Amino acid sequence: MTDWTGQRPGATGGAAEERDRNRRLAVLPRFPLPGLSVVVLTVLVLVLGLTVTHTPGIGSWELTVDQEWSREHVSVLSGLAMVLNFVFAPTVGVLIVLAVGSVIALRRREPLRAVSFVLVSCMGWAASEVFKLIIARNRPDQAMLIDPLAPETGSNSFPSGHVAFAVALAFAVYFQLRPTPYARTAAVAGPAVALLVAWSRVYIGVHYPTDVLASFLAATAAVILFTVLWNRWLMLLLPRLPLVGRVLAPHEYTTLT
Repeated sequence: MTDWTGQRPGATGGAAEERDRNRRLAVLPRFPLPGLSVVVLTVLVLVLGLTVTHTPGIGSWELTVDQEWSREHVSVLSGLAMVLNFVFAPTVGVLIVLAVGSVIALRRREPLRAVSFVLVSCMGWAASEVFKLIIARNRPDQAMLIDPLAPETGSNSFPSGHVAFAVALAFAVYFQLRPTPYARTAAVAGPAVALLVAWSRVYIGVHYPTDVLASFLAATAAVILFTVLWNRWLMLLLPRLPLVGRVLAPHEYTTLT
């Protein structure tokens, strides 16, 4: 029998090598110049958000894009867009993330990796909510659309939470699969799905193009920031918390402390 890496248990050269492998799996990838990257991406999101909200001409042009796509709705694409609208919504998204995290924690017996997966996935939502409060951009006027598929109103258009979640989830899946042959597939499929979700938000007419663009920047900034916090502090602090320490596998606890 082989494990999820395709190796036979005990074939790695002993307990020491197994502990080293588990530690490598617990450490998230390190981005080059993470502090600068977070600052630059955050500034770009803020500048973009403030520009589009205070430049009426941009909003008018973007609404025209939404209107054109609303006019060209076809049943197959509309069905796909609504499926993505459902799957990447907060309620369903949380259930998906928790389900995957439970499999990692219980079946794989690697709860620390499960925690990192859940938290990385949620970084997209966290970032989008912060910027939504700062920018407070109104959603496209549904009365101006030919065929509004999922009417939404409010001042929470910038950036898109659906897209930000899709981006963060792509990172989370890649982080989990990076020691395996499936990493390259995840590196391609994750961004592709995120782009598809971005298209669906404009196609449905609940976001402007700049909303979905900003989601990629905001979610990436949040994920990079989280990897720094995780590798420097959280990965070391979590096993020391009474409730968390009890459920961590012995190899994780001894390796990380």
